[in-house]
Amino acid sequence: MNYRKATEADVPAVAAIYEATHDLREKGEHYTGWVRGVYPTETTAREALKRGELFVAEEDGEVVGTAILNQKQVDVYALADWKYPAPPEQVMVMHTLVIHPARYGRGIGPGFVKFYEDCAREQGCTVLRIDTNQINTRARAIYKRLGFRETGVFPCLFNGIENVRLVVLEKPVDGEAEA
Repeated sequence: MNYRKATEADVPAVAAIYEATHDLREKGEHYTGWVRGVYPTETTAREALKRGELFVAEEDGEVVGTAILNQKQVDVYALADWKYPAPPEQVMVMHTLVIHPARYGRGIGPGFVKFYEDCAREQGCTVLRIDTNQINTRARAIYKRLGFRETGVFPCLFNGIENVRLVVLEKPVDGEAEA
């Protein structure tokens, strides 16, 4: 598995992963809380690419997962009672982690989180932060298993999606969060 910064050529594959995930959600088989045509979209990928923040997981030359990595904390993060406070320049955030549904259960998501942790360490960050929709129990369980601590749940408008209950999570870069 290769985790790397995305290129323009990766955008169609990233958009296809978003669409496959929307398909599952619409069938009631996945609970991201995302909405087709609202978030995430191909535009989401293109904008992240322009900012240099779009990353992909690649296996045998095929893009099988994607995430956005940056230091931009969602507005509701300001409401959280962080156990690991840090100045903004020491916080790395992962957004929109998604694996192609045909590749679930192969460790790609946890591998992406490890890649994210390594990127944060290389940039001198001391704290990792992630958020997910409260209804995304699968992601919440994975993050917990990977050492993240849920810090709070906040109702918000999230990327154009109303009535989201956003769970915010944290972990020190070099260790697991304490409960």
